[in-house]
Amino acid sequence: MNRVTGFLFRRRGHGGRWHWTDVATWLWLIGGTILMFGPALWLVSSSLKGPAQLAEFPPTLLPYVQELAVVEGYDNPLPLFTVTMEDGNTRVLAEIRRVGTSAQMVDPAAPGERLSIPIATREPLREVGVALENYTDPFLAFDFLRYLWNSVFVTLVATLLTLLTNSMAAFALSKYQFRGRDAVLLLIVATLMVPLSVILVPLYSVVSSVGLLDTLWGVILPTIATPTGVFLLRQYMLTIPAELIEAARMDHASEWQIYWRIILPLSAPALAVLAIFSVVWRWNDFLWPLIVLSRRELYTLQIGLNTYAGELNVQWHYILAMTVVTMIPVVLVFIFLQRFITTGIASAGIK
Repeated sequence: MNRVTGFLFRRRGHGGRWHWTDVATWLWLIGGTILMFGPALWLVSSSLKGPAQLAEFPPTLLPYVQELAVVEGYDNPLPLFTVTMEDGNTRVLAEIRRVGTSAQMVDPAAPGERLSIPIATREPLREVGVALENYTDPFLAFDFLRYLWNSVFVTLVATLLTLLTNSMAAFALSKYQFRGRDAVLLLIVATLMVPLSVILVPLYSVVSSVGLLDTLWGVILPTIATPTGVFLLRQYMLTIPAELIEAARMDHASEWQIYWRIILPLSAPALAVLAIFSVVWRWNDFLWPLIVLSRRELYTLQIGLNTYAGELNVQWHYILAMTVVTMIPVVLVFIFLQRFITTGIASAGIK
């Protein structure tokens, strides 16, 4: 720990004094950290706020909940406000109802007298607290678990099929010599320049003609072959010595055994990188599932979140909370596989 602290707080100036480069470095690092993690922290903080607090301006960083009081003669607890009276004194009153620009309020200690208070003279009495119902209500009142299962199924199956098909194509393009191999690779890489919106209509027609419309397989199958994955794995497989394959053939290993027992284990770093990319692509995909799926029970998470946005009302507190939940699987996948990213990309690009 002492070595880490000494490294972080060392100074370029003589005698441990500050140098202008030290100041610039710290400003750069602090600014970069805020830009990277600030939006995520703001998202988490906002997901713990209620609808009324989300509509406040200027917004607050910490989540607050309004204090309530049980008043005699009223069935439900009433929200408390700090009210500035005409004589300049302040009182804590409970709101019965709001009518236009004024509110009917009552003193919790003397509930027999009702007061009409202009809303401009009051401030809500709040304390730091979290709105946990933003997370619990979607699980209880909506089909969030169904949307979660659909996304997990689509992401898992699509990722496995992507790794299988792309690694097969990369194996053929890296270890087999045949006429037109470079042209095939160039054609595959060229498809990177074709956006999804260009092929959306013909792709929809193909999916509809084979009977996969309004099914999860219609979401999965058209996206499993990716030019990025083929190129990444092909570049990595070029670094595998051809002598290993020749030795396996001399031991009478079939081409499938060579692919399954030699090529795939040695390509684990590149496969891990492609797996991370595929999980992010499939998990966050919105446009293609929106076009293919029409039944509510087949919605993925990204489509399901759109159900919280009505024509006249947008339930931002639910959208923000469920957005945080949808980020958790991707973050977990990245944490477990991130050590392969640098190795896989560097090996595929340099070797």
